[in-house]
Amino acid sequence: MPTPKFAAAARSALADTRLRRNLRGATAAVREREAAAAAETADWEELREAGRAVRDETLLDLDVHLAELERAVTEAGGVVHWAADAAEARGIVTGLVRAAGAAEVVKASSATTREIGLNDALARMGVTARETALADMVVQFGGDRPSHLLSPAAHRDRAEIRELFRREMPAAGPGLSDDPAALAAAARAHLRDRFLRAGVAVTGANFLVAETGTLVVLESEGNARMCLTLPETLISVAGIDKVVPTWADMEVFLQLLPRSSSGDRMTPYVSTWTGVTPGDGPREFHLVLLDNGRTRALADEVGRAALRCIRCSACMNVCPVYERTGGQAYGPVYPGPIGAILTPQMRGVESAADASLPYASTLCGACADVCPVKIDIPDVLVHLRGKVVESRRRRPVPTPELMLMRGLAWTMGDPRRHETALRRGTRWARLLSRGGRIRRLPGLLGKWTEARDLPAPPAE
Repeated sequence: MPTPKFAAAARSALADTRLRRNLRGATAAVREREAAAAAETADWEELREAGRAVRDETLLDLDVHLAELERAVTEAGGVVHWAADAAEARGIVTGLVRAAGAAEVVKASSATTREIGLNDALARMGVTARETALADMVVQFGGDRPSHLLSPAAHRDRAEIRELFRREMPAAGPGLSDDPAALAAAARAHLRDRFLRAGVAVTGANFLVAETGTLVVLESEGNARMCLTLPETLISVAGIDKVVPTWADMEVFLQLLPRSSSGDRMTPYVSTWTGVTPGDGPREFHLVLLDNGRTRALADEVGRAALRCIRCSACMNVCPVYERTGGQAYGPVYPGPIGAILTPQMRGVESAADASLPYASTLCGACADVCPVKIDIPDVLVHLRGKVVESRRRRPVPTPELMLMRGLAWTMGDPRRHETALRRGTRWARLLSRGGRIRRLPGLLGKWTEARDLPAPPAE
């Protein structure tokens, strides 16, 4: 079944008052914390500019840094796999899991593994993927999709989570309360045995430090650290855009990311791992580097700014569209404003769903104001809207909108045609107006007046 356009996918969310209340509360709370954390840092703007500069310079020499990363990971005892697309990445990971003989894997939170559809691929081969991050586990229990990069279960309230835990974790007991501490304790008890018996773990990575071949994960619960240390085989899947050249560069991002994602001065757990060490941690380490449309985005001088993203989710917490629709309307992986510019570049704008994402914005600019690496999201959105229009020009049968625009261009291309159209259009507009407002236009123009009235044209 094809993915619906953004407007169609958002209708159910707009009608769900509970969902909207949950999202409004969650984003408002994080938004206040982020603003306070940024305000207490005297050099916040300098940090943002440094983050932008490092990301831009890295992307311009990405091939060099990736080669250095591969060399360093290999020298440290790891194995690097290159995946051109999601299918190739799935094949690599499922092959490694099969070779390890695992019937179950534990997973740390990872948007990249969602991007390649890993859980479904593992299920088809009879392997159970256990999400270990609390929010991801809630999403898995509910059989739905994440709605937020940082808090995938932001669309669920405590009462809903309690009911899911009662259903999926019988050991928690029917008397489980919706107190956050009680829910966390139940999840901890549920996961402990799974961590201890797991032979394979799959993680993502926030950053890849090229000079040492080190992977870095920032988290607030400690579940990723358990995945990194207990299983014998560790598989990490990361986009090629996650590279950071040096540890000196990491100083900038370790300050930017916590403040922009959760409003914290530092992340509770910062885990790093480099290759394998005999007698300590996993015996095998595999790094799967994923392209999946990133080089296509890199080739676009305007659009490549989206690859600066460090997945902090600050843009979602200030976006008026996201606050009302939630993240699921943006597609299965990247929600909010960053998803509206990242997904169409990685997947193209040929499908109706992907072509609709650049229009899922008011262009208010709040997202650009808070982005820690200064991605001008509205500028990229407008750029992508132009790409959508250009792609439609190549269709054998033009869309009604394109036919209308061509007609307007022809009319306005000649002064006499323009004046004639104005006189006739004004006459018809006055006939349609009531009390100085036009509340419904005919035909395709009615799309405009579905959401707003149109002022009647003046007498002169």
